[in-house]
This record gives sequence, structure tokens and C-alpha cells, in this order.
Amino acid sequence: MFDIGWTELLIVGIVALIVVGPKDLPKMFRTLGQMTAKMRGMAREFQRAMDDAADASGVKDVARDLRKATDPQGMGLDEVNKMRNWDPLKEDAPAKGSASTAPSEEDEAAMDQIAAEMDNLKRERAARVSTATKSGSPSPARRETAAAKDAPPEPAPAPETGAQPDPGPAPETDDKGQA
Repeated sequence: MFDIGWTELLIVGIVALIVVGPKDLPKMFRTLGQMTAKMRGMAREFQRAMDDAADASGVKDVARDLRKATDPQGMGLDEVNKMRNWDPLKEDAPAKGSASTAPSEEDEAAMDQIAAEMDNLKRERAARVSTATKSGSPSPARRETAAAKDAPPEPAPAPETGAQPDPGPAPETDDKGQA
């Protein structure tokens, strides 16, 4: 609690022995022990009174209801957590007493096709990334974004009433009126 080690206690004891004296030292330690016991008793009584007040006001019931409401198992979130680590290519062992859950030939063919498509996409992406990093050029998505930022805005269509089109915003000038 106070982070006092044995060396600090030894120093306090030696100083107390010198200041109080060997004759009154046992009486002082006895008084100190009694005061500590009274303080602990008061703290225990206070804690018990707070617990009784919480019981009377229904705080424990509310806390229990909140625990129930946020219980992942009660809400079905334990199944969601299981799905996070689910691997569709890994066969699960059939449960005891249940029918075999082995995938059919069609399912396996579809899974093989999906796995092949994923491998092709990974290879294509790796090739694009390595080409972009070797040439030092940004990725196509970044090039499109940069081109969109640099492109001038398209002019608005002229009104059909024959009025002159808007010349656009005036060039910015500094405080002396120069462009």
C-alpha cells in the first residue's frame, strides 16, 4: 500500500528507538497497532454500510441485469466469435452422433474454383504492386485520384435564353490589386 520495504522499516525503527527511547518504544508500538486496528474496523464498517445501501436501492439487481444483457453467450455472440476463425477449406470433424457432413463433389469443385480465382487475384495484385514499386509510379487508383484533382472543372452549359455564359471566378489578387 505505502510501498515501504524492509530497509525503510528498519530505518524508521532505529529513529523511533533513538527519539522515543527503549523504555517507551513498546507502548508507542502498541498504541500504533490499536490505532491501525480502529482505522481498519472503521473502513470495514463503511464498506459494509455502502454494500447494504446498494442492496437496498437495487444496484445489485441492475448490475446483474447489465451483466446478462452484455453476456456474449446469452446474445449469441459466441457463435460469431467462432465464425471469425472459420476456414471454409478446412474440414470440420463431424459431431458425435450426427450424420456425416462431408461436402459433396459439387461443393468441392466450387471451392476449388473459388480458391483458384483467389490465387489468380493475389498473383495479379502482387504483379501490379511490384511493377508500381519498381517504376516508382503511384498505383492506378492514386493516378486517377491525382488526375481528378489536377483536371480543371468542366464549364456549366450555357443557358438557352441567349445570355452570355459566366466567365468564371475572378483571378485572385493580392492586397495591391495585382494578379
